[in-house]
Amino acid sequence: MDRDQLRSLPTWIPRPDGWEKARGRTRYLTDLHHPGMLIGGVLRSDYPHARIRHIDTSRAQQIPGVRAVLTWRDVPGLNRYGIVIQDQPVFCEDRVRYVGDVLAAVAADSCASLEQALAAIQVEYEPLPVVAQPELALRRTSVKLHPTGNLLHRRTFSRGDVTQGFAASAVIVEAGYETPRQMHTYMETEGGLCIPEPDGSLTLYAPTQHGYGDRAQLARILGWPEERIRIVSSPIGGSFGGKDELNVQPYLALLALATGKPVKIHQSRAESVRSGLKRHPMRIWMRTGASRDGRILAHDVRIVADTGAYATLGPAVLDFAVEHATGPYVIDHVRVRGYSVHTNCGVAGEFRGFGGNQVTFALEGQMDRLAAALGIDPLEVRRRNFRAHSDCGPLGQTIAPTEGADEVLAFVERKRAEVQSRHAVTSASAYHRRGIGISVTMHGGGLGLRRPDHTGGRVRLTRHGKIELAFGFEECGQGVIAAIPLLAAELLDCAVEDVEVVLGDTSRVPRSGSSTASRATGMVWHTLKRIRPDWESKMLSLAARVAERRESDLRLGPGGVHERNAGRLVASYSDLAAAAGDDLPEVEIASHFPVTPDTWAQDGAHYLYSFAGVVAEVDVDLLTAEVRVTGLHQGVWAGSVVNPMGYVGQIEGGGVMGMGFALMEDALMDEGRYVTRNLDTYLIPTALDVPEMELEAIIPKVEDDHGPRGVGEIGTVAVAPAIAAAIHDAIGVWITALPVRQDVLLAEMAKRGETLWRWMPSDASKEWTS
Repeated sequence: MDRDQLRSLPTWIPRPDGWEKARGRTRYLTDLHHPGMLIGGVLRSDYPHARIRHIDTSRAQQIPGVRAVLTWRDVPGLNRYGIVIQDQPVFCEDRVRYVGDVLAAVAADSCASLEQALAAIQVEYEPLPVVAQPELALRRTSVKLHPTGNLLHRRTFSRGDVTQGFAASAVIVEAGYETPRQMHTYMETEGGLCIPEPDGSLTLYAPTQHGYGDRAQLARILGWPEERIRIVSSPIGGSFGGKDELNVQPYLALLALATGKPVKIHQSRAESVRSGLKRHPMRIWMRTGASRDGRILAHDVRIVADTGAYATLGPAVLDFAVEHATGPYVIDHVRVRGYSVHTNCGVAGEFRGFGGNQVTFALEGQMDRLAAALGIDPLEVRRRNFRAHSDCGPLGQTIAPTEGADEVLAFVERKRAEVQSRHAVTSASAYHRRGIGISVTMHGGGLGLRRPDHTGGRVRLTRHGKIELAFGFEECGQGVIAAIPLLAAELLDCAVEDVEVVLGDTSRVPRSGSSTASRATGMVWHTLKRIRPDWESKMLSLAARVAERRESDLRLGPGGVHERNAGRLVASYSDLAAAAGDDLPEVEIASHFPVTPDTWAQDGAHYLYSFAGVVAEVDVDLLTAEVRVTGLHQGVWAGSVVNPMGYVGQIEGGGVMGMGFALMEDALMDEGRYVTRNLDTYLIPTALDVPEMELEAIIPKVEDDHGPRGVGEIGTVAVAPAIAAAIHDAIGVWITALPVRQDVLLAEMAKRGETLWRWMPSDASKEWTS
């Protein structure tokens, strides 16, 4: 079903928050103000690695308008945070490990006083050797950044015997791949407002993907029970994974407590670049062997991920990359070794795709190299190794059966043929070469086996006759706020207009886990399916009393409860709310996101997968080696489509982000210091870079028992390898490092003897050289 067909569906509805956002009227949490509010800020390290000899805050405390200056001595509880491993200091005590480390926090009456105070804090450093390369960090002689060493996490997986597999291979291809330190580049940088309440509690407004997670971490830092802290977390001006970890929240809370006044912090873009999470840069080595007929016999992989100074979700990202190192292909002999390594570089963490983007770039590159070595069409090589409907997952675990893999292959075959046909009847400029590339991927949803992947929600009838749906995750730009009423209409037999949605406020919502891992839409579907029986029972029982009917003669419907056969409305939701008084119907459940039943499988092994196929078209300028994407076509299988408008928006937005990953984006560092310091030197795709984009939502032929999969990530994962393949198709250069650099392309073309002059017609060459 293509975009035009999706647009014609009756469930294509605008986002409830879309119009206000488009007009610039949405009040984000960093827009909030409060009477008597102070301005907060933090002092970050001057060095990527140094010992702290002394911190003197006395001059800063004497500046007029300064209300508080805090250091590690002012933390009442745990001076550490981290989603899984609490290893990142709130305030550094004796050592800094990257340029984003915080030494002090200040609250002042004005920005001017704040800046003066931060400048007045004196820190005496003793510089230490900088560990900037993860491979060097693994050496025994390297400086140890943590007591446990520089190896944060190691994950391996093996099946069969790769030595045996390579011995039987007719063709072996081997290559090393590098991926960049990509920034999330959300519109709203990190910030928030914290208000001390009269009852001694705290209310913190901050854009985060996990309000309950923030609350738990702040409770540890403050030494408080969680119930004394309220987190309000929506709306958010973009996240893409970058706001799942704490950022400025600890300093907001500590400064508000120290001063007894509301405190606001809003980071500048430059400070966000310096301190915010990034996509893990990875170096991936792959060796792949195949038989003469194109069947893969052996696959050997080594992944080294630069997680930076602290852990955050580094271990889980590595586990995901290891799991997806074989992708949708069935291979008998596999060995994958993964290492997540500490360096003095910027902290890397969760990012849309969660390690899948990096390893898929490498894996699909290997598939193209095998195809070239064997003289077999790249699509055919993939088909001969693709998983079947009921095959196990990449780690050998049981997964939900799906036809998604076959469907995306069929999409790629059809779409590539269309593009090739179009190219055959149009001519390119003498100074340009066009190319077509393909890629495919499978992507696990949810956090995986033995991970705390809690779901659940609450449905209740409000006093004014609305069905309130409350969930503890956040609307962070993914559009789930539009999907929830549609799911309720389908699963609770009501109208979209009957529904009110409550998200992102720990005082009003149950625990439902984080907005992450493409889980929110699926979680809502599973929750409402389980809630339905109890909800229906309570509503029909109430309606039977109000209308003096038998429950068996009634059914749920739009606007209220209807006669089962005639369909006439017998009691509206408003009628039922009035009759219920203080005993309003309510159902709340808690459960866990679906996981594989194979308890022996590795931690993080997934059960629900989505699939995507990409066909990319590029134009390469033969004079400058500039690469322009002229077409990007994605076919996605992700279960049933809930809101087509949101589905299209996520896939197309993901495609643009994938283009940036492939061609533009890299937060460059030099010996632990950011060379890229702001958006003036960090390019992201703009409207002028976005090509013709086509999307096909592959609707399941038979609905399964697992509902819709999220599409927040799948649209980004396979874009880069398709662009890389298209570049090779155009000029014959294999891409091994992202983002693609023009100087590298020019050097590679020259190295192969494919000089610019060779591509030119003889008359053009004479004109150029004259």
